[in-house]
Amino acid sequence: MREPEILLKRAQEPAAPGDGYRVLVDRLWPRGKSKVSLAIDEWRRDLAPSDELRRWFGHDPARWSEFQRRYRAELRDKTEELDELLAKPRLTLVFGARDEQHNQAVVLRKRLLERFRRTHR
Repeated sequence: MREPEILLKRAQEPAAPGDGYRVLVDRLWPRGKSKVSLAIDEWRRDLAPSDELRRWFGHDPARWSEFQRRYRAELRDKTEELDELLAKPRLTLVFGARDEQHNQAVVLRKRLLERFRRTHR
């Protein structure tokens, strides 16, 4: 089985035909975006960081390492949900954060690819 292509895209960027299956991975709906303009196939709040972790992190790059560790711990029990996303050959994780390097979609993408590689050796 081929490794899925997993893209990351800010909610403020327009959808593109090459995005494949678009999934919003934020706990909160992005400000100023309508359902139509976001053009998502699914909203997976269950895969977003908990409210407590989200508030603690506050997109502070100084907390990035610890955020990753805590968020990955939250994802540990979400194997079924991760596998559902991995069934898509092309996936775009949509997120609202301004910081494109320090957000949950980055961590989730890494976790999805690790899971795929581990289960498809």
